[in-house]
Amino acid sequence: MDNRELQLFKHLAGSLHFGQTSRACHVTPSALTRTIQRLEDEVGEQLFLRDNRSVLLTAAGKAFRSYADDVLKRYEVLQTQISEDTVLGGEISLYCSVTAAYSILPAIFQKFRSVHPEVHINLQTGDAALALNTLQNREVDITVAALPAGLPERVKFLKILETPLVFIAPAAFPETVQRSKNGIDWQKTPVILANFGLSRERTDRWFHEKEIVPNIYAQVAGNEAIIAMVALGCGVGVVPQLVLEKSPLQSQISVLSVSPELESFSIGICTMAKNMRLPQVRAFWEIAAEI
Repeated sequence: MDNRELQLFKHLAGSLHFGQTSRACHVTPSALTRTIQRLEDEVGEQLFLRDNRSVLLTAAGKAFRSYADDVLKRYEVLQTQISEDTVLGGEISLYCSVTAAYSILPAIFQKFRSVHPEVHINLQTGDAALALNTLQNREVDITVAALPAGLPERVKFLKILETPLVFIAPAAFPETVQRSKNGIDWQKTPVILANFGLSRERTDRWFHEKEIVPNIYAQVAGNEAIIAMVALGCGVGVVPQLVLEKSPLQSQISVLSVSPELESFSIGICTMAKNMRLPQVRAFWEIAAEI
């Protein structure tokens, strides 16, 4: 087995989707299938349980994922150690939301690229709620994520900023927010919530502590989707203020005053502790800390 095969396996172990991995890694689905079959033949165990609907790692697959991750990380370290010059090279992979990509990372990228121009940056964007899962599944080296109440084991977190979590309403559709003598009538006001993640957890806790059963209109993935639906008058939502400030729809949104306020977000750079042995990750971390 070679490093390319291990990289394909590693991505598939994270995505659990042959089509997604084949597109992301620029191989045909049939070539990916043959690669996995070769690995299974060489290991002597089935690595994935797969049918027409789902792909799952077997126990052997989980053990092999740890092996593949270790081999690839060691190879990166080796490449750096045997380099004939002192220029830092290799690759660093990052995952963040679209908002983080143009509000948090640009200053860090600019400094990092000026100091280490030979390092290839592989940036993926997606739902912020998936950031820590993407890191823990070893799909990337670094993520930008909100700090949960309890930091997952072996995850290092470098705080970059703090942003309030706010209730938002459509500016053009004031009737969306139904009110009573006690304030907002949450039984009649439609609410748009995140499917899952820290924002959803804190919103659910806020309603629970006030003994309110919200009128949920929709549950969607991504803060940008929540803002878009709120702007259309579908309901009120909850998003980090940073996302709202960077949104092109900000002028169509108003922020609701609620009491008590939702717990704010601490947003920062995350990596697995063992990734710090990679010089590219250490260099990125040091520059982020400076900025």
